[in-house]
This record gives sequence, structure tokens and C-alpha cells, in this order.
Amino acid sequence: MSNNSLRLVWVYPDLLSTYGDQGNALVVERRARQRGLDVSRVDVRSDQPIPTSGDIYLIGGGEDRPQRLAAERLRRDGGLSRAAANGAIIFSVCAGYQILGHEFINDLGEREPGLGLLDVVSTRGEGARCVGDVLGDIDPNLGLPPLTGFENHQGVTHLGPSARPFARVRLGRGNGTGDGTEGAYNDTVFGTYMHGPVLARNPLIADLLLKLALDVNALPPSDDRWYEALRAERIAAATQPA
Repeated sequence: MSNNSLRLVWVYPDLLSTYGDQGNALVVERRARQRGLDVSRVDVRSDQPIPTSGDIYLIGGGEDRPQRLAAERLRRDGGLSRAAANGAIIFSVCAGYQILGHEFINDLGEREPGLGLLDVVSTRGEGARCVGDVLGDIDPNLGLPPLTGFENHQGVTHLGPSARPFARVRLGRGNGTGDGTEGAYNDTVFGTYMHGPVLARNPLIADLLLKLALDVNALPPSDDRWYEALRAERIAAATQPA
């Protein structure tokens, strides 16, 4: 494993990095180094081209106008789509999740084209904003423990036939459709509404990204005591009576 090298790309931190989402890049980088992996991290601002040689790409959330600007620049640049076509792993949160779909509603109230990397379409919800802690069960095919995170979005995301729900919620709104789904994924592209940052609350998701990038079934063990304490605290807080 020590001979392996990974390139981690954090996409548009100047536009898409709300609610501590940059912590996701820190967690993936840290957990790779804990296993003796050689990791290089590249933070790509919105005025820079997206490299196509990355192994794992991370995209955070953002406000409505920065989301529109990010979508426009990602479409024009084309690098992220080319990286996905080459088999790169992409993990996106909230506004980033919507951008990876076919379309979303922008800050002008118009339908904005996404990248089409996930078979989802996002609209603007008419009811109360989805805000609060979330607890859910991740797709059993991924072999991960329950999902914990924090949602804060007005968007409603509908999954198409080729998108699988990332999780099903026990607590919270998730995709906002009322069907209990949260996020979506295909083989190498993942989207979720969860902040937290979500990979600090769910470190085994970070490990899944590493395994997919390395094409291995397992990683060497790591010291997860801090992560498990955080998970237990947040799950307990979410499930306590109001």
C-alpha cells in the first residue's frame, strides 16, 4: 500500500465550501496518510482549469449565485466530466450534488443545466426548508454503517432510473421528495445533502472513496476513536426527544 499514490482534487473552494465542507478534503487526506499512502491535494479555484488526472474529486455546498457560477464554469471547463469518464471518484455535497445532476433551479428562478453525471433533477421545494440532523441507512450494497449528517436546503431532488439512493432516512428529509431517499450514486459518482462535514461524521465513507480509487477491497486499520466518539455524540443528539 505504501507504493500507492493518490491525487485528491478539491473543486472550487472559493464558490462551494459552506458549512465546513472543506473538512471532507481534510478527512480523506488524513485517512489516506494514516494508511501510509502518498497523497497530493490540489485545491482548484473557479478561475483555474479542472485537472483530469485526479483520483478523487470533492465538491461542497454553496449559496444560490455561487452555485450557478460554479455550474457555468464546470460546463465550460469540461474537466470534471472528462475525469468522470476516465473513472475518477466524485463525491459531492448539497449544491455540488445538484450540479452533478441534469438540472437545478438557479438564483434567477430558471432551470440551470448540470453536468449530467448523476441521473437526478433538482427543483425548488414549496414547503418548509429542510433543516436539521439526519439519520439514515446507507444502501446495503455499500457495506457502510448508518449515515449521520446535517441538512440545510430548499431543493428537492428526484432520482432517475439509473441513480440509486445513497441512503434512506430514519430522521430528516433527505432528498425532500417524501419517499425517504437521501442522496444518489452510481458506480463512481456520489451525491448527498449532508453537511457536518459529512466525512468527519462518517469516516468509513471516506474509506470507501479510497478503496474505490485504489481498486482494493480493504484498507489497513486506523485509529477511529475520535471519529466514533463524534458519531456517537451526533447520533445521540439527533435521536433525543425535543
